[in-house]
Amino acid sequence: MAGHSKWANIQHRKGRQDEKRGKIWTRVIREITVAARLGGADLALNPRLRLAVDKAKAANLPADTVKKNIDKATGNLEGVNYDEIRYEGYGIAGAAVIIDTMTDNKVRTVAEVRHAFSKYGGNLGTDGSVSFQFKHCGQLVFAPGTSEDKVMELALEAGADDVVTDPDGAIEVITSPHDFESIKAALEAAGLKPEVAEVTMRAENTVEITGEDAILMQKLLDAIEDLDDVQSVFHNAELSE
Repeated sequence: MAGHSKWANIQHRKGRQDEKRGKIWTRVIREITVAARLGGADLALNPRLRLAVDKAKAANLPADTVKKNIDKATGNLEGVNYDEIRYEGYGIAGAAVIIDTMTDNKVRTVAEVRHAFSKYGGNLGTDGSVSFQFKHCGQLVFAPGTSEDKVMELALEAGADDVVTDPDGAIEVITSPHDFESIKAALEAAGLKPEVAEVTMRAENTVEITGEDAILMQKLLDAIEDLDDVQSVFHNAELSE
């Protein structure tokens, strides 16, 4: 279990993702498919597809697999159609959870999500029940020990909305979704490589969960993450032992 800090929670999540490399590939392929279908195959004109291809590179997904899935999505090859569906619900102690899915079978997906919630003491909510507690934004997280002054100066100059230093020393740069790519590029050009870089749903406030409840909440999050149709999970729980 991760300790009481955003940084520890991020490290825990990254560790889980590294364990499930094959699942990461599946998620990235779905994201590429939907992004290309909605916005076309031209990376220069499709920022969502650019981000998906960046994720594919980070996950070491072969370039020919990327191309094949873009071709499928844009009608050059036969492929599967995925629908994007967002679910919202409550975990332990009323913690808010948002689940983004891509599915070719909505009935299966909602049943699996509902089962994961009920098995670990949460419950599936209705549309809009928790999303107001989150902000849609770009998020870049730098490891503790990174120069706060340098990050702040460059990020704000590039147009970031905010720079937050967490109690554990991690530095968060918050951007608008639209400016995310250019701010990330500006920071990386200066040699500042973020540990996490994504357009996300960031919790406005967190709910601290400890002890047995924290273990149960982690099991709930893991069960949802493990579902085949789940692309992303966002929550406002801060877990500590």
